[in-house]
Amino acid sequence: MTTTSTVVASALLPLLLLAGCAASRPVLYPNAKLNQSGPAVGKLAVQDCQRKADAANVDDGQATEVAKSTGVGAAVGAATGAAVGAVLGNAGRGAATGAAGGGAHGLIGGLFRSSGPSPLYKAYVDRCLRDQGYEVLGWK
Repeated sequence: MTTTSTVVASALLPLLLLAGCAASRPVLYPNAKLNQSGPAVGKLAVQDCQRKADAANVDDGQATEVAKSTGVGAAVGAATGAAVGAVLGNAGRGAATGAAGGGAHGLIGGLFRSSGPSPLYKAYVDRCLRDQGYEVLGWK
């Protein structure tokens, strides 16, 4: 891995961890079911429904779009870097640097365009919780 690639990878890791921590979750309305079971059990019900939605693979492709954005960014960056590198005398190094920068740009852009769980995923989790007697106010 080139020095530039290492720097880019090191810079992206904290952002990826933050993106993972910022996942949307349903907010439960304090109805009779939540009041009876308590917030801790309600939280477990949310986690269980999210696991079921993950297992059912109801995502509508947002992760695929992020991956595609990263790939396109890397390809454009590599081509641009190779062209600049050819003019400056080192097309290979330019391509590697461009690919790292373009991939990073595509990844970050894709993460920010992906605003959380898909509507289908949310509907699945909401229905799962409703079937257990919980009411979802919204997601945050």
